[in-house]
Amino acid sequence: MVQPLTPEQRNTVLQALLGEGWALTAGRDAIKKTFNFKDFNEAFGFMARVACKAETIEHHPEWFNVYNKVDVVLSTHDVKGLSSKDIEMAEFMDSVKV
Repeated sequence: MVQPLTPEQRNTVLQALLGEGWALTAGRDAIKKTFNFKDFNEAFGFMARVACKAETIEHHPEWFNVYNKVDVVLSTHDVKGLSSKDIEMAEFMDSVKV
């Protein structure tokens, strides 16, 4: 079962993500980031890679796409907040961003 982030994880891993453009979401225990791409094809390719990862780890992002921009929010509904799955997904998204 997935557990919420510990205080130690918040002070290390989460803080590192916040330095990479992720931000805390107002009003809930979640993180968000906007990814910008050259065009729609590049944005859609990013979303396809992330969708495959999401299926693999059974953790799906909240996202919104318009043309070359993808807005992402990550939170784990089972724990009503951030978990290691959100960290894994955020790190993966950062790694596949072209």
